[in-house]
Amino acid sequence: MFLLLRDADVHAPESLGRNDVLVAGERIVAIAPRIDELPPQCPCEVIELAGRRLVPGLVDAHVHVTGGGGEAGPHTRVPPVFAGVLAKAGVTTVVGVLGTDGCTRSVGELVATTLGLRADGLSAWCWTGNYEVPVRTLTGSVRGDLVYVDPILGVGELALSDHRSSQPTLDELLRVAADVHVGGMMAGKAGVLHLHMGDGRRGLDLVRRAIEGSELPPSMFHPTHVNRNPGLLREAQALAREHGCTIDVTAFPDADLGDAVAAAEAIASCLDAGVPIDRITCSSDGGGCMPTFDADGRLTAMGVGEPSTLLVTLRRLLGFGLATASALAPFSSNVARLLRLPRKGRIAVDDDADLVALDDDGALHCVIARGQPWVRDGAPTRWGTFER
Repeated sequence: MFLLLRDADVHAPESLGRNDVLVAGERIVAIAPRIDELPPQCPCEVIELAGRRLVPGLVDAHVHVTGGGGEAGPHTRVPPVFAGVLAKAGVTTVVGVLGTDGCTRSVGELVATTLGLRADGLSAWCWTGNYEVPVRTLTGSVRGDLVYVDPILGVGELALSDHRSSQPTLDELLRVAADVHVGGMMAGKAGVLHLHMGDGRRGLDLVRRAIEGSELPPSMFHPTHVNRNPGLLREAQALAREHGCTIDVTAFPDADLGDAVAAAEAIASCLDAGVPIDRITCSSDGGGCMPTFDADGRLTAMGVGEPSTLLVTLRRLLGFGLATASALAPFSSNVARLLRLPRKGRIAVDDDADLVALDDDGALHCVIARGQPWVRDGAPTRWGTFER
């Protein structure tokens, strides 16, 4: 089957102007100002976009696809995130994480859920491990997971500066990072260490010491939740500027911001602080618990992360007057480049047909994942298994 997107204002993420985009199967096969109708023997569905902005499908590197939470008992385990929920948020590529709970949830469950999302029609990968050191794995080692388990790209979200972490030492962190780096080399994968950052007073100190005291490439360290508080954000900006790390801003829901800096404001602050745009990513923490703890570490309130916050953040960045290419990069090309997903995060011939069309106000108009429409005219047209 062919799919023809007619008269799109294409942002790849750089602007390509008004074009038609032709999709065959799961790939983009042509981009041109005018593509003629295909002959009758080539079945083709046409979607008229009437000049709407067409952008790459969003790449979300931090989603609790099996559900997060559990810090206040079994009843606080968040349910899994379904494929349709992701697609309706414009997310066409997802990377799953476990989080705090590596006991009632497992890496095997995470890998199976990731493969299920692929079968439903999205593109999906995952991290091995969770908050803990030693890292919980599927094969018995970090290197084995990277080499033998296709969806696994690295370790995450290993927790630092958080009362829920296993309080790893510098040597323990370096050993995990070395296994991730070498395992990634052996597997031909990104080999990224995705780090959960808490509110602890040590901040990014361990990460800085690991970079300065080893031969490991700074690019493999990917701290997330760096906008959890203003002080941590300033530390992360310095780390990105001075060491070349890519830092990950979390699109926290407005209702669960607390002391955090809202994602759009955090990205704008990073740019003002001299952080290159290509060193910033943004993820949703979808399906994750958004907890509030008292001074004794007891959970007092809990929200849930939503994949839809990525589009909210993108709309706000565009509202700030940020150029479309710069506003899009943290949600698309930057993530794909960091994770070495070569056909993701861009609109180009032979890239995967992961596309999102936006109305003038930034609202979602159309979502296409791996060449299949999931949303048309703002309404869902496809669902994952069990969603209906």
